[in-house]
Amino acid sequence: MNEYHKINTVYKRTEDGRLMLGDWSQIEFDYLKNCEWVGTEKIDGTNIRIGWCRGESVKIGGKTDNAQIPAFLVEHLRGLFPDGKMEGVITKSDELVLYGEGFGARIQKGGENYIKDGVGFILFDVRVGDWWLNREDIEDVAHQLTLPIVPIIFSGILDDAINMARTGFDSKWGSFVAEGLVLKPKIELQTRSGYRIVTKIKHQDFKRIA
Repeated sequence: MNEYHKINTVYKRTEDGRLMLGDWSQIEFDYLKNCEWVGTEKIDGTNIRIGWCRGESVKIGGKTDNAQIPAFLVEHLRGLFPDGKMEGVITKSDELVLYGEGFGARIQKGGENYIKDGVGFILFDVRVGDWWLNREDIEDVAHQLTLPIVPIIFSGILDDAINMARTGFDSKWGSFVAEGLVLKPKIELQTRSGYRIVTKIKHQDFKRIA
């Protein structure tokens, strides 16, 4: 079950972690800054992988193979993904990996802002075999599995997304400042070395600027 790829912050950081405004972390961001980008709300939780191969049981993993998932969240995920639930979701591959965020009370500081007395799982990406699904198909998988999906809350050029995250905006889960944005070009692209072009912008990062 493949780990989720690293997502670079839009700007570089100093050695002590401060954001270097205007100094793009990837040359592709500079080149594509005036193209249309689509942004989803970044949820402050813990990265979760749900893997399934035809004929096998559902596997639950964290961000890495060594990541520890709280027992109460594992119990919740086992209830969401019983063996057999994935059957029929895909037809052209034997392998499916769901990538999402475990979030809610006791997960990260302020997790109770999302869910006061419980935890949840929200989908943000899907890989079928070697293919990453587009947003429309991710929504279809979410519908088939009755799962929530991270909401699209931005469409526009990269500078406008940066300003939105820097100013801060209310989360879709309530009247508190959202963690930030995850952004992809409207037409998904890859670098020359085959990495997906995707970036993140966190509101908190702008409190420490070089």
